[in-house]
Amino acid sequence: MTSIERVFLIRHGQTDWNLDGRWQGVLPVGLNNEGHLQARELANYLSARPIKTIVSSDIPRAFDTAKAIGDVLSVTVQTDERLREFNLGIFQGLTRDQIAERYPQEWQGFRADYWNYVVQQGESRRDLQNRAYAAWHSILQEAIGPEVAIVSHGGTIRMLLFRLFEDVPGLNEIHIENTSLTTIERQGDSWHLAEIAAVPHLLTR
Repeated sequence: MTSIERVFLIRHGQTDWNLDGRWQGVLPVGLNNEGHLQARELANYLSARPIKTIVSSDIPRAFDTAKAIGDVLSVTVQTDERLREFNLGIFQGLTRDQIAERYPQEWQGFRADYWNYVVQQGESRRDLQNRAYAAWHSILQEAIGPEVAIVSHGGTIRMLLFRLFEDVPGLNEIHIENTSLTTIERQGDSWHLAEIAAVPHLLTR
């Protein structure tokens, strides 16, 4: 098995709910036309990379993004439920303003306890981070290298980065754009965060 030299963390393409500001969570929201186009542009950008393993969240917006890449690279996409987005329970399908209006107490609790507040019918950020981190280790143990693509969601990628690179300044302020690439490279026995949320494939428009 070839050792892993580089991992790309990729956020799914755009959805209509992204445009509406609705919190998607684990709901099976699919890509819109722009999202499919973004996924194809990303796939073409990565077409010459030696990516031999692609693992994706099983939620449609992530899986369809991953499949666009897999089709170009002739790599079968594997799925892992642990790469799903933050399960936001009763908040899902609503905008931030709607959540604050309909669930004021829950919204206050959610904002007051960043890591450990468990959303009704959902989970906490700590739960999300733990499952994403477990998935990361499993993927690295089983993947074929030298490069791996992991297709997931903005919240999941952010929580994983907090676990892997606690000292990155301003990580919570960085916008993880649709189909953005966050590149993690091996340096000896450790990992180095080489680039966060880059979208070179979208800059040529």
